[in-house]
Amino acid sequence: MRHEASVTSVSWIPSEAATGMMKLPFDVGVSHYDEPLPDAIDDLEALRAADRFRFANELRAWVEADDGRIVDGGHLGKGHIGSTTVRLGKRSVTFEAVALPDLRSEPQIEGGQARFVQTAGGRTGAPMPRRVRRAPFVQITAPIAWTTLALTITADGTATHEVLGASPFPRHWIYDSRGQLSAKSGLVDMKNWMLDAFGVKTPWGEQDSPALVTEVETALERNLSATIMRGGRKPRIRTLREGELLTEQGQTGDELFLLLDGVLRVDVDGKALAELGPGAVLGERAILEGGLRTSTLVAVTSCKVAVASADEVDREALEALREGHRREDLV
Repeated sequence: MRHEASVTSVSWIPSEAATGMMKLPFDVGVSHYDEPLPDAIDDLEALRAADRFRFANELRAWVEADDGRIVDGGHLGKGHIGSTTVRLGKRSVTFEAVALPDLRSEPQIEGGQARFVQTAGGRTGAPMPRRVRRAPFVQITAPIAWTTLALTITADGTATHEVLGASPFPRHWIYDSRGQLSAKSGLVDMKNWMLDAFGVKTPWGEQDSPALVTEVETALERNLSATIMRGGRKPRIRTLREGELLTEQGQTGDELFLLLDGVLRVDVDGKALAELGPGAVLGERAILEGGLRTSTLVAVTSCKVAVASADEVDREALEALREGHRREDLV
């Protein structure tokens, strides 16, 4: 019996992803951030044609199973590269990205399962300056973006996936065989990406970069994210260093937080209960339960957080959000 499965990473630039001097082209409208991707995808080519992503890695594979064993298998997917449009006044110029060869290993077939690995990506559309050690000490070129995915298919057709590596920029969202959003990269690091994502420091050279992957936030949190970022007053953006506290259990607080980048750990009574990634909305329990923080939020990595007032968000939505945030009840 033949079975097919897939895992797809789609990479895009969210708002607030650019830092330092690289924010200028976005702020003046020369370049653009991307609209958030959908929760499910059924037509990857339509997304590419609509300029919704920078590149995608579609690892699709098949296996032939007989009497509980995998007897054959192969790759079906490929990388998909997009473009970058730069606007200068009323004119615009589109830089086509340059795809690098897809890197695939031979399927690892052992008994009742087969494992496939694929790296896809390339040079992004718009060239950027980077410092180099030799004269003229500045090189104008496009950094390389990529993901490395693994897909395991069993003899009964069940499939699981992993993100083995990824460039530190842009944001990578991971979709399963059904096309449903299942995970996302937790940290965007544009500075180090611009400096290091070249030559040997890529999968086409000598090394990959480890991927920090987090769970997907709820649909309610995604709706609240849009309200916080675009619904009224612009939120204040706060940055945290690794190990810094966003909130402390028992302290007063009346602000709502949207994690834009990085990973936060939730501690209750000194016990770590969860690690949260971009898109998580936090702080509603203090607003609804007497003004005291019910947990300590610790930055596992450097983080970027949007800080909003509670009066900008519907109270019923906050109450619904609270029901999913009683993590101490699950211990």
